[in-house]
This record gives sequence, structure tokens and C-alpha cells, in this order.
Amino acid sequence: MAYILENEQLDSIQEIIEEDLADLGVHCVLLIDVSGNIIANYDNGKFQHDIYSLAALAAGNFGAVSTMATLLGENEFSLLFHKGENENIHFSKVSDNFLLINIFGKDVSLGFLRMKVAESIEKIERIIL
Repeated sequence: MAYILENEQLDSIQEIIEEDLADLGVHCVLLIDVSGNIIANYDNGKFQHDIYSLAALAAGNFGAVSTMATLLGENEFSLLFHKGENENIHFSKVSDNFLLINIFGKDVSLGFLRMKVAESIEKIERIIL
């Protein structure tokens, strides 16, 4: 399914990412489509993340996990979390077309991040739907 986002919508999404998530202390936030194209992003500049590769791999990872959900009789797994030694990654489905990805360190509470992500997704959905 094709989608079209106007500049005003993109600006509003960028504002949500920066005010709701970047201020929380995440290192990097990506809003991507399910094909891995970056729609909006934030990077705090302290890390040299290859966001284009991350976006493509995240889309593929989410697609693979969606297939696993189907094999287990689930409609979907709407979020994924991978914990690393220094950095963590949290994926959330925004709609059928978009994923919100947050990369963060040990200093960010997963529970608080999940709450802020849920709030941000509601705001983003109002903009894109």
C-alpha cells in the first residue's frame, strides 16, 4: 500500500520524536516504513550508527518475527526488544505501514521508554491516519 506524507505531517512527526523520545535520553530514533525506508529520524550524534543499514535490517527482522508469530498462531508480535551489553533496541509497530525503532543505553528505563513510545505512537497515528 502506498502512502503520502505532507511536509507538515513530517515536521509534526519529527517534533514528536525529538520532544517525547530524544529528551528521554535515547541515542537514536527511526520511524521507518515496513520496507526499511527512513521516514523520520533523530540521532544524538554521540554514536556513529549506520541508520540506513539499521532501518533495512530492522524491517527484515520485524518481517521475520511477524512470520514466526503467524506460525505460532498469533496475529502479530507488535513489539520487539533486543538487549545488548551497552545498547538496546526497541521496535514497535505504528501501523500496518510503519515501525518506530529506539536505540538506547543502560541509563534509560525500558518500562519508561515503553510508556513514552506508546504515547508517541498514538500521536503519530493521529498524524498519519
